[in-house]
Amino acid sequence: MLKRDESGRSAGVTPIDMRQARFGTAMRGFEKAEVTAFLEEAAADYESALRENDRLRQQIAGLEAAMTQYRELEGSLKTTLMSAQKVADDMREGARQEAARLVREAEGQVELMMQRAQARVEDVMREIDGLKLKRREVETNVEACVSALQNTLDYIREQEQRERENRIVPHRPRIEAAG
Repeated sequence: MLKRDESGRSAGVTPIDMRQARFGTAMRGFEKAEVTAFLEEAAADYESALRENDRLRQQIAGLEAAMTQYRELEGSLKTTLMSAQKVADDMREGARQEAARLVREAEGQVELMMQRAQARVEDVMREIDGLKLKRREVETNVEACVSALQNTLDYIREQEQRERENRIVPHRPRIEAAG
């Protein structure tokens, strides 16, 4: 009584098969009306079960499609999150490298400024030492000049003193000539 499909598998009993089923009669058989009523009720329940089964299959197919979509969305979100994390990591690393570069440049500029300042200090110190030497030379020259002038002044005073002494003639009486 079971039907087979093209592949040879059992196609199962359909509600129509149940409604159209005819049985032979036997002497002590079942009440035909009761069997027919039972088959009709079983066919209706079976048909309802098949419809419910089809509805559930469609619902499962819809849920599986939604689940596939959600899995794809989840994969997309994971990829996006990983990309965002990589971008953030790259930005953080780039910022760290840029900061390190700026610090190196600033340190280099500070070092250069320090070298220039040190060189300027050394130049100024040399100028100060040179000016101190010139001052000592000038002081020595002034002292020598003052000493020379003092010696010259002393000499002039001595000369004037001698001249005065030479002009002053001690008073001697004059002798008048006889005659």
